[in-house]
Amino acid sequence: MSEAHEGVHRHPAPTGFIRKYIFSLDHKVIGIQYIMLALAAVVVGMLMSLLMRLKLSWPDHHWAILEFLFPTGAPGGVMGPEFYLSLVTMHGTIMVFFVLTTAPQGGFGNYFLPIQIGAEDMAFPVLNMMSFWVTFVGFIVILLAIFVEGNHALGEWFGVHLGNSFAGGSGTVGPIGGWTGYAPLSALGKIAGPGQGGGMNLWVISIAIFCVGSLLGALNFITTLLNMRTKGMSLMRMPLTCWAWFTTAVLALLSFPVLLGGGILLLLDRVAGTSFFIPGGLYVSGVLSGSNPNFPLHTGGSPILWQHLFWFFGHPEVYIAILPGMGATSHILATFARKPVFGYRAMVFAIFAIGLLGFFVWGHHMFISGMSPYSAIAFSVLTLSIGVPSAVKTFNWIGTLWGGRIRFTTAMLFAIGFVSLFVAGGITGLILGQSSLDLPMHDTYIVPAHFHLVMGVASIFGMFAATYFWFPKMFGRFMNESIGRIHFWLTFIGVYAIFVPMHVMGLQGMPRRYSQFTEYEFLATLHPLVIFVSVAAIITITVQILFYFNVFWSMFKGKKAGENPWEATTLEWNTTSPPPHDNFAGVLPTVYHGPYEFAVPGAPRDFVMQTDVDVEVPSGNGHNGHKH
Repeated sequence: MSEAHEGVHRHPAPTGFIRKYIFSLDHKVIGIQYIMLALAAVVVGMLMSLLMRLKLSWPDHHWAILEFLFPTGAPGGVMGPEFYLSLVTMHGTIMVFFVLTTAPQGGFGNYFLPIQIGAEDMAFPVLNMMSFWVTFVGFIVILLAIFVEGNHALGEWFGVHLGNSFAGGSGTVGPIGGWTGYAPLSALGKIAGPGQGGGMNLWVISIAIFCVGSLLGALNFITTLLNMRTKGMSLMRMPLTCWAWFTTAVLALLSFPVLLGGGILLLLDRVAGTSFFIPGGLYVSGVLSGSNPNFPLHTGGSPILWQHLFWFFGHPEVYIAILPGMGATSHILATFARKPVFGYRAMVFAIFAIGLLGFFVWGHHMFISGMSPYSAIAFSVLTLSIGVPSAVKTFNWIGTLWGGRIRFTTAMLFAIGFVSLFVAGGITGLILGQSSLDLPMHDTYIVPAHFHLVMGVASIFGMFAATYFWFPKMFGRFMNESIGRIHFWLTFIGVYAIFVPMHVMGLQGMPRRYSQFTEYEFLATLHPLVIFVSVAAIITITVQILFYFNVFWSMFKGKKAGENPWEATTLEWNTTSPPPHDNFAGVLPTVYHGPYEFAVPGAPRDFVMQTDVDVEVPSGNGHNGHKH
């Protein structure tokens, strides 16, 4: 257990608007800034997915607005194949980096980790502020790629002032190589196709900037948790949310440098004539490598090297996105089931096991790259082994609910929805983790259906649950529960209506990344299903307006909340709503109990807060039993 740190806030309360709300050093304000950034990013990502569905369902329809905005990429208002591929790339990039990575860790983690361990702020407040603004700059750069490629005049300006490799104006909304940026397509430059000039350069630069911001945040999280826990807060008295944020920070610290290094090498291939990922003898668009100034000589590079570097980051990234949701779900299920978390220690070890094994399975993304079958067997066995700690968590969630006096709040509904989606998406992971099955399925719709369920939608359900649960603490007001329940049921039904049919499409052999399927006779019978998915997506995206209205309306008009409206046990519910500048009004709490002491025999209430002094908590029966 850490020594109790001094009860002196590291920086005074700000007085001016700029220092209080813009360049704030307060972890709570920075957490809200991260959440607002993610709320803005998800709008862009959802609009792109909407355009993708319109292209897939009605490929030859004339959309007047697109003809006005992108006359080159959508001539006559009809989206071209390259325009569609650029939507795929930018949708994936924005959602993975600026939504799934930003909100759970940077947003809720920043706000609540210091409070849950009894600290007044993060260990390095200035570094914390820098991490957000570096991330924000990365988001601006990725948005700039849309305009550089989409606007001919701006694309030409970039080419004139920054060099030909930064020239854009192709009419797309960015690069066309997918969010994974596979080489050599991503490394060749503008000769590789529309969007691969300035848009691709800005894509690489944006990801590199994001990596730097994430590294700053990861260092801060780890240092804060290890050194700033309050008196009595041993590691095994921490909420599972803190374990999840800590493990996520460790994953980020070890994986983002690999992506950062790979991104720098990729940028050098593009602008400096190096050949890290470009093999010799390439013949592209009628031009041989070295025979044209626009296509310099390249020799000796390895495109597979980029895949190794990217996926060594990419698979831990899956858990960077999902682990905070797991922590929040565990926390919320215990609170509203009015029971201790079933198998607390097993849950802690399962979180760490998932994070650790995540570093040894990156090769399952590369089964079709020509790797040795023996390597494939090793990666396959390691991949399937992650099912063990995942199953431990799933059964412990069920055990937490079993026999509980469940309160079906909106937060609880989304937490249960998280479990449902995690299980449904994880089952297909066991299939795709076997190389013999992955080979024929890898380029079909089964893969996007799988990772959208288990990584995308499940993570977002974790964010929804966290928002409805912690909103009273963050803003001192409740979100509207009636609107929240409508939001849950329509979203829950909608996401299954979108992604379950995608599994059927994949089993029928429908290839991913194709902009339309009307040319393929064997897929003709699936087109009604494609339209069904698009209609479900349009409805589900529209329903999110309810959530946005609920958030911003409730900030000012919601019913006022007290300190502990959910009758929870952890330290964030031991201070005012919202918390003061130093979180605990200058008096750091002392912890006497574990984080989930519900239904304690002999206690005056059905819960015991971590700071309650004169309450005896028995060991066994799921209770922590720690005594100060």
